[in-house]
Amino acid sequence: MSGAPRPGLAFDALFAPKGVVVAGASSHPGKFGFVALHNLLASGYTGAVAATNRERVDVLGVRSVADIDDLDADTYDLVFVCTPASANLDLLRACARKGIRAAFITSAGYGEAGEAGRAAERELVALADELGILLAGPNGQGVVSTPANLCAQIVAPFPPVGHIGVASQSGNFVSSFLNLARATGVGVSRAVSAGNAAAVGVVDYLEYYADDSHTAVGLAYLEGVTDGRGLYERLVRIAAKKPLVLLKGGATAGGARAAASHTGSLAADDRVFDGMCRQAGITRATNVEDAFEAAATFATQPRPNGPRTIVVTTAGGWGVVTADAITRSELELASLPDDLRAEIDEKLPPRWSRSNPIDLAGGETRDTIPEVLALVADHPDVDAIVYLGLGIQSNQARLMRAGRFYPDHGLERIVAYHERQDARFAECAAAVSASSGKPILTATELAIADPDNAGPAAVRESGRLCYASADRAVRALEHLWRDSRHRARRGR
Repeated sequence: MSGAPRPGLAFDALFAPKGVVVAGASSHPGKFGFVALHNLLASGYTGAVAATNRERVDVLGVRSVADIDDLDADTYDLVFVCTPASANLDLLRACARKGIRAAFITSAGYGEAGEAGRAAERELVALADELGILLAGPNGQGVVSTPANLCAQIVAPFPPVGHIGVASQSGNFVSSFLNLARATGVGVSRAVSAGNAAAVGVVDYLEYYADDSHTAVGLAYLEGVTDGRGLYERLVRIAAKKPLVLLKGGATAGGARAAASHTGSLAADDRVFDGMCRQAGITRATNVEDAFEAAATFATQPRPNGPRTIVVTTAGGWGVVTADAITRSELELASLPDDLRAEIDEKLPPRWSRSNPIDLAGGETRDTIPEVLALVADHPDVDAIVYLGLGIQSNQARLMRAGRFYPDHGLERIVAYHERQDARFAECAAAVSASSGKPILTATELAIADPDNAGPAAVRESGRLCYASADRAVRALEHLWRDSRHRARRGR
């Protein structure tokens, strides 16, 4: 954007504004102008808030003014635009007079609406460039910035605070990632839908995230590639600073046709794009869950120094299928070192597996799981752990609590003990991982089958992801190892 403010300052106005104006606020709860103002206020944003509305009505306790010119100067630096496209040129001029430096445009009727819309979009971009206003959108869904308690968007949700920076060519995928953040407890730092990306695109946001102290990993959805070489060079620079996870639409012929009708984007040759990602050290995800879980793993787990993985499980079958998954991956199902086997022998009865996977075979006592996790994590020949079986005790506790015999017959005491133990195991897994500097990924279907189970709930409280299956944990760990290996090879 020639003539615009320095990018850092312009993006700061978008993601950390001192004040926000909702242009086109409405008193009708079904309209975007109401929803946008509601979400801004409900998220706890503490900066100055103003609204424009031709009727000058109160909306959610905010007194509206008829025009931007009626506001105080240098009080607001972001305008969230819900006005018709025909009003937006004059609106931007008024915003510039008041010191507003960023505009998020939700209005439709631009590049997605035929040649007349494309002409209007070019005019909008040229004016924003002339005025020095960062232009996000148009036809966008909104922007989220949890460090600023900012939820300026026309949809829900507002995610928990975290370190994943989301940028998407599709607003619906922003919602998908934010929904997963709420469900898992692994939070988001920034999130933005690029809309038509008339002036600022997904890669621009990713560049900002790469230098953002609140963001540990970039997570993006892309559909089309117009300048393959230029895109590659920019993504290489981004990925060199921080992990980057990409989900790309249009990977198949059918998907490419859908992308063309959705955003007008032309999909690049998928094999070329895949090779570009591998060469740049970018994590390419296969679906929404894979993308979010990869990003959540980057944001919450330490990097492994190697591929050697140990499975700790309370039941044998789970361990077997996890061993299969590890063997099929680029990870290594590590041989159990003799000295580690001898140490575990002192903690478990003779029937334990005495190999990897470490099948506790029902022999655990109150302290066995924390002790075994610590022994395994502290061993120099182990790089990572997948832990299975969390929540079994609390699952039984749930049935006891719901039955007709509770709380008598000693059930109240044993239910509390079971739930306390599972919470303790989850907390221990996070603590041992932090102290050893090695990833410990906890997996159980209870993460989705019974998210209130004390085990998965405690994993969420620890700030980490509880994986819904061992396969998904192994896939996430493989992403983590690939990134670690790529950085080690390049001395980063």
